[in-house]
Amino acid sequence: MRKIYTNGKIYTFNPRKPIVQAVVIDNGRFTDMGSTEEMLLQWGRSGDVVDLEGKTVTPGLIDSHLHLSIIADSFTNLDLSGVTSKNAMLEQIQERANQLEPGQWLLGIGWDENLFTDGRIPTIAELDFVSPANPLLLTRTCQHAAVVNSKALEISQYHPAMTVPEGGTIVLDERTKQPTGLLLESAMTLVREHIPGHSFETWKDVMRKTMHFAMSKGLTSVHTNDPLYLGEFEKTWKLFDELLNGEQVGLRSNLLINHEFLPELREFGMYTGYGNDTLQIGAVKIFADGAFGRRTALLSQPYHDDPENYGDAMYDQEHLYDIVRRARELDMPIAVHTIGDRALENVLDVLDRVPATMYRDRLIHAQVLREELIMRLAHPSRIADIQPRFLASDFPWVEERLGKERMKLSYAWKTLMDAGVICAGGSDSPIEPLDPLLGIHAAVTRKKPGQTHNGYYPEQKLSMVEAFRLFTELGAYPTNEETVKGTIARGKLADMTVYSANPFEMDDADELLTTDIEMTIIGGEIKYRRN
Repeated sequence: MRKIYTNGKIYTFNPRKPIVQAVVIDNGRFTDMGSTEEMLLQWGRSGDVVDLEGKTVTPGLIDSHLHLSIIADSFTNLDLSGVTSKNAMLEQIQERANQLEPGQWLLGIGWDENLFTDGRIPTIAELDFVSPANPLLLTRTCQHAAVVNSKALEISQYHPAMTVPEGGTIVLDERTKQPTGLLLESAMTLVREHIPGHSFETWKDVMRKTMHFAMSKGLTSVHTNDPLYLGEFEKTWKLFDELLNGEQVGLRSNLLINHEFLPELREFGMYTGYGNDTLQIGAVKIFADGAFGRRTALLSQPYHDDPENYGDAMYDQEHLYDIVRRARELDMPIAVHTIGDRALENVLDVLDRVPATMYRDRLIHAQVLREELIMRLAHPSRIADIQPRFLASDFPWVEERLGKERMKLSYAWKTLMDAGVICAGGSDSPIEPLDPLLGIHAAVTRKKPGQTHNGYYPEQKLSMVEAFRLFTELGAYPTNEETVKGTIARGKLADMTVYSANPFEMDDADELLTTDIEMTIIGGEIKYRRN
């Protein structure tokens, strides 16, 4: 049925008609737009009219990188985000352990020792004390480290000579040579493979809730990486297919597929772009390095606060090339986690050795740059997939990791965009909150909510329009959908986000923090409406 949305202030990001009052939608796509009077006069006799009551509207918000399955799991696990001391973390663990049956796994997410007033990670002995009867695995906010207790190591059949997956580390005490309880990168899989999984129906229930939660934040499309966490490619596709194509929940999803599942992609005859406007296979996901929190992001020069440490490469260069080569055999692009400049350089060196595909390759995060790397990123077949909200979590402690000089080209989104690099905005949720307005606020202000200074490295601030473009128009580029969505234009998918306030007329960007999502509209249908 035809829908006509009227009486709005609709920012189209379409230069032919940058602001309109009304749009007409047929079969889930925009067919006309203009003034309310014109649209009602021409189309009003045969349409369902929705009055926007003067509210501000943009193209539907797009998150270019997150993990819906991990967000979903966080609804059932212990949430340690925002905990500001080791003692508080231990108290929450003990409280949860007391609620569990002996032997039941205690799982959690979100701790960050950089927030701790004592600055220390719980020891394995402390974890054993607060959770004596329950194996536990608690993942750091960055997802690149976790702590476990002795019961978890026992179930995982830990022994000093066991093989650790490439790129992973079981951290040992320097004196006793015994595990400290801290696992880095792929070493976490040694424990995770022993944790009983949710049933399919449980996953389906929590994923449905997560999708509705995402739409309540104004998101109409997401690019999500889930098969490795869910444990199966086929299960991942089935979950999304039943929810999106079967139940028509609404949230458009592009699935990044971890390279470990390339054989399954080949077996099922799937490839980048397979699917429809609601659910598609995306790029091949690879990790090239770690993160700053545990100093595992790979740098070309050592860490400022650890001069012997350059970080860790997840794969040697020939192994990385082999993974990319196998993706290219399926004519698929890659989406690579590259936080450090050396990791970015390594991936660009590999990309220079393989032919481009019709889809763009994605360099996810790209947080530490060098001038010559920026020039290599400014390529029509490459995307910098950035997460502005990282700034609010990482500053000021990240300056200790990198040093002042290197910070000039770190988190440098303005420099990237001015150099002609195609950028798209994401959250990496649950690493950061699933709220694009927080990412936009960070891009515009370059500070944490509540801070009053002029921003960290304010020369890198984006305008409100530039920041919104990251999460709308430019969010369509990683999936080659810029002709399909991202702006409001005839023939494009009718996805819109409606706000309680006008971000483009705000005197202070902090007003974003109190701005509500009024409606989320996908294919012309209202999928979320604020009560």
